[in-house]
Amino acid sequence: MTSTLNCREIINHDTFPIDEPENSKRAQIIDRVRAQLDKDGCAVIRNFISDEGLQALLVEATARKDQAYYSPKKNYNVYLGDGDTDLPDDHPRNIFLPRSNGFITADLLGEDTNAYQLYYWKPLRDFLAECLGKKELFIYQDPISNMIVNLGKPGQQFNWHYDTNEFTITMLLKAANSGGLFEYVPGLRSPDDECYVEVKKVLDGDRSRVKQLDLNAGDLQFFLGRFSLHQVTENTGSDDRLLLIMSFTEKPNMIGSLLRVKDLYGKVTEAHLQNESNRVRADDLLD
Repeated sequence: MTSTLNCREIINHDTFPIDEPENSKRAQIIDRVRAQLDKDGCAVIRNFISDEGLQALLVEATARKDQAYYSPKKNYNVYLGDGDTDLPDDHPRNIFLPRSNGFITADLLGEDTNAYQLYYWKPLRDFLAECLGKKELFIYQDPISNMIVNLGKPGQQFNWHYDTNEFTITMLLKAANSGGLFEYVPGLRSPDDECYVEVKKVLDGDRSRVKQLDLNAGDLQFFLGRFSLHQVTENTGSDDRLLLIMSFTEKPNMIGSLLRVKDLYGKVTEAHLQNESNRVRADDLLD
């Protein structure tokens, strides 16, 4: 285990002084991110994580790879849920694609980790909120999935899907040396329309709206994954792909669906049981 760094050491602070509200560099970064997000719901800050910070985060994730959870269920629809027998077999809700990646869950990344320190660092949360044009962001209160590492070993992939949260913050810790590419279709659905026809086009192989993002280790990505269909292609290389995922919310006390958390991460807590009958949701879209 590496020693815990302070958060300024984990990031390239000289280039990205995100905890200095009056610094003109910070304002310029926020403007660039907002412009990218307005364009297609995705933005990247290259080399956000320092070399020392990247090494520390990577060591933590690597040490926990043998604890990653792999769901016994290998095929999912884009809503990561069950199908609907009342709908045709070729409806998007009844089209299932292979998903084989694993997850290192939040409960394995305790207070002694650099990942935990960075996730709970309020200046980061304030900076992300401004980049996203939000008044305030809250820690996603799900004790299993609020901060996870997506592990893609050679031959593994993560099928087309939507996220539970409106936006997701990710930091690539290690890229696959072949494949493992992030692909997305910006704004494919809206808060009040699932846009099944457009989803079906993508599932049928229409790539006219598909974008591909080349990420490098240390990059910070903003992504509006609640409305943009996305996937990670098969890792065709010889080594693992590791991605740190941090989730935040606009409303306090949001927790994931008991069934979805159990399915994707293999465990739930008393918090999931207590909140299942009174879940806080931002919309009525399918998960």
